[in-house]
Amino acid sequence: MNARTRAPTDLIAAIATAPGRGGVGVVRVSGADVVPLAEAILGRVPTPRHAMFSRFLDAGGEVLDEGIALYFAAPHSFTGEHVLELQGHGGPVVLGLILQRCIELGARLAAPGEFSRRAFLNGKLDLAQAEAVADLIDAASSEAARSAVRSLSGAFSARIAELVDGLTRLRMLVEATLDFPEEEIDFLKQADAFGRLDALDTGLAAVRTQARQGALLREGLTAVLIGQPNVGKSSLLNQLAGFEAAIVTEIAGTTRDTVREAIQIEGVPLHVIDTAGLRETEDAVERLGIERTWAAVEKADVALLLVDAAHGLGDEETAILGRLPRVARLTIHNKIDATGEAPRVAGDELWLSAKTGAGVDLLRRKLLEVAGWQAAGEGAFMARARHLDALERAAGHLASAHAVASQLELFAEELRLAQAALSEITGEFTADDLLGEIFGKFCIGK
Repeated sequence: MNARTRAPTDLIAAIATAPGRGGVGVVRVSGADVVPLAEAILGRVPTPRHAMFSRFLDAGGEVLDEGIALYFAAPHSFTGEHVLELQGHGGPVVLGLILQRCIELGARLAAPGEFSRRAFLNGKLDLAQAEAVADLIDAASSEAARSAVRSLSGAFSARIAELVDGLTRLRMLVEATLDFPEEEIDFLKQADAFGRLDALDTGLAAVRTQARQGALLREGLTAVLIGQPNVGKSSLLNQLAGFEAAIVTEIAGTTRDTVREAIQIEGVPLHVIDTAGLRETEDAVERLGIERTWAAVEKADVALLLVDAAHGLGDEETAILGRLPRVARLTIHNKIDATGEAPRVAGDELWLSAKTGAGVDLLRRKLLEVAGWQAAGEGAFMARARHLDALERAAGHLASAHAVASQLELFAEELRLAQAALSEITGEFTADDLLGEIFGKFCIGK
């Protein structure tokens, strides 16, 4: 389905700056009837794309606030419609009064993401770029912000467009062969159709790698610390966080509930969850904490099982490993400061000291390895789960195209399905209900 249906043109308005007090606050209005609204609230219409100092007036001509007014005439605006921005003082009361005045003049309160949705529907942004707007706002690291800017500037969309163009050309060759079977010329061999298919495979694989890196920057990795009581889980959390995020005592069972801390490793968000020690207990509160431990494990990307380096894996730890769901796991031999061992890594086992910090850098690098992070992440695109799903489906259809290459009708259909999957990323073919879900998660005013 082509999602570029006609955008509504009624007036929408919203406060475009964050809630709370600030030096400057912005009320944004977009729609076909911005000009009469501007005349009513400002007394005149600003020259397009020129800042104008103005007083913002209520229905009786009294001044609500004063500040800068900016008018962007369609189609030269973010939404592609007439847009008015009123930049006043950033107090929630005064901004509310200005917004209410805009509503009195015929605007309605914008839905979350409605400005960006109109920009998409009016062809100012494709869907991947529109999503990058929200990702840039939500970026948790400088690397994530740079990735979002690359997507917003169209780098991700351009790579998708290259693949779609290559698929279109290949489909034309296949369709020509199907339409003119009596011709002596073998169009596919002459045009190196299967070489082109191989090139598409290679290009798609590169884009998938960059998208996975971007998705990691956006979502991060969730690591849960598990093990018996008093093996150093809270101490390791504090080492990773760089401050005392969890209480550490010599008393077994100190941690009764999950403690969550968000940190970064080379710009990749790491969500570390410290949990209650796993053991048999009659304490009702501790049992509840243990239940929450297993619930956290179910949602984690990687489980870090801590054991005392002095005795290694015992029956209790083996039992814990046996209960783990299908999740990546690392075994951490802690307290090497007491055993005199050196920090090291052997496969999925590490030896470190959460007390002194020795070997914690090895763990950081190992976590990045488990996550699939590549140090050369500068080419990453900020990608979402739906992007990865579309890329995976496209790769599957290309693999199927190889398998049915001798059956041209099936070959052509697999190429068409691959192209359709890729087109979903930029929104060329996207269902309206998906658009609602995507833009509904945006900020109001964006």
